[in-house]
Amino acid sequence: MGRALLSHLLLLSNQKSPRLCSSIVCHGRNQSSHFIRTEGATPSRLPLRTGANFRCNCTVSAPEAEASLSSSSPVKKRVVSGVQPTGSVHLGNYLGAIKNWISLQDTYETLFFIVDLHAITLPYDASELSKATKKTAAIYLACGVDTSKASVFVQSHVRAHVELMWLLSSATPIGWLNRMIQFKEKSRKAGDENVGVALLTYPVLMASDILLYQSDFVPVGEDQKQHLELTRELAERVNFLYGGRKWKKKGGKGGALFKVPEALIPPTGARVMSLTDGLSKMSKSAPSDQSRINLLDPKEVIANKIKRCKTDSFPGLEFDNPERPECNNLLSIYQLITGRTKEEVALECQDMNWGTFKANLTDALIDHLHPIQVRYEEITSDPAYLDQILSEGARKAADIAETTVNNVYQAMGFFQR
Repeated sequence: MGRALLSHLLLLSNQKSPRLCSSIVCHGRNQSSHFIRTEGATPSRLPLRTGANFRCNCTVSAPEAEASLSSSSPVKKRVVSGVQPTGSVHLGNYLGAIKNWISLQDTYETLFFIVDLHAITLPYDASELSKATKKTAAIYLACGVDTSKASVFVQSHVRAHVELMWLLSSATPIGWLNRMIQFKEKSRKAGDENVGVALLTYPVLMASDILLYQSDFVPVGEDQKQHLELTRELAERVNFLYGGRKWKKKGGKGGALFKVPEALIPPTGARVMSLTDGLSKMSKSAPSDQSRINLLDPKEVIANKIKRCKTDSFPGLEFDNPERPECNNLLSIYQLITGRTKEEVALECQDMNWGTFKANLTDALIDHLHPIQVRYEEITSDPAYLDQILSEGARKAADIAETTVNNVYQAMGFFQR
């Protein structure tokens, strides 16, 4: 009877309100136990006793807002993401990140910010940073980010990002940072004299960006998966060192200080490659502007870049041939820009020559980017509008961020403000 009742309660709590699981308490004589993780909640340490002498005293409690399960609306999962305001926002940023945000904002609670603090980890032009930040924000909106659904703000306008980064850095083993592949690659390219501590601690700031907002999911490309894994490890480490009963003894509510976020990796578009090298990622930092399509490139520039982009001498066009990285990249771009399936593009283009395909790709890019460029001009013609959007976004973000960072201060034993 006890097991049947417990199973029924667990099923009910998973279907209706995951948080109810944490309120179920069972008692028995057998000491074996398991932990149950419920979707949308931290692991509930719920001992499942086994054996003949099983006894279950179950109580279920819920906040008042959840008492009427039929009338309560589900809480949306939270997603955060951002782009650096260095160089021009290009097709890789758009197809790999920003375009995906548009669908995410309909399903999740979303926060999209301009990561200007990350932009100074390598040598940069201080006279251009502010201008580039506003330009990037305007592109977010021009691409379709809806401020009635998403918060848009500048990273440095929410000071808790830096505060939490410092607190997290005290719990980050230096060995974790030394193993980061991007640090090794970027420091090698920049040279020792141009590499500051900020480049090494970049992943800790990224962890702060994510954990500050108790994020459930983070859209990442393949090249950022290692940084997200460090974020997850760091969240679990801080939760272990300072959370739970340790935090409760200091007057806190106890439990986990941070959610442990999951990756959202789009099936296509997460890694758009260079127009001059199908094995290298499309990048703002590449010395040749020919290597990328910038979102604000005029149609003549787009046509010229596609005309001159690297191809091969194989007959026909095909996806996923390792000997044809440029072909795969250009077909993938065409697929994403036109909204067709991979199978449809493969069938359409299998017998095409490069001249015909490049003309089709050029037309598709110009048609797709033109409305974005028009909207961008409208937004930037009214600076006060953009300032208001960013100010409101920062205010909403700060409301969430302050709660998190204050909890961490308390759990780590700081004298409260």
